[in-house]
Amino acid sequence: VQLQASGGGLVQAGDFLRLSCGAPGRAFNSYAVGWFRQAPGKEREFVAAISKSGSMAVYADSVKGRFTISRDHAKNTADLQMNSLKPEDTAVYYCAAKSTPSSRAYYTGSESYAYWGQGTLVTVSS
Repeated sequence: VQLQASGGGLVQAGDFLRLSCGAPGRAFNSYAVGWFRQAPGKEREFVAAISKSGSMAVYADSVKGRFTISRDHAKNTADLQMNSLKPEDTAVYYCAAKSTPSSRAYYTGSESYAYWGQGTLVTVSS
C-alpha cells in the first residue's frame, strides 16, 4: 500500500494546517491510520491515531485539544487538522496505515504499522 501525505508548509505560530493522507486505488477505510512526526535530531513520535471506522481516536498529550484526526470516506483520506500551531510542532509528519479486522481499534506504536507515507514537512515560525 502506497500512502501519500500532503498539506505541509511554512506557517507562523498560532496558524493552522490540514494534512491529508491517502492511498490511491485502495479502499483506505480498511485500515487504521496513525500520524507520527519527527523533529530534527529527535526520534519519531506518535501524534494521533484513528480507527478504520473513524469512531475512535487518540492523541498525544502535546497535541490534545489542538489537533483533530478524522476520516473522509468519500475522499478516501485520513486528515489531521492542526490548529494553534507552535514552533515545537515543527517536524516531518508521517502517516501510517495498518490493516485490521477491528472497526474500533487504533494503534499508537509505530511498530504496529506496516505501511508508511513519505512524510510532509511542517515548519512553524515564532
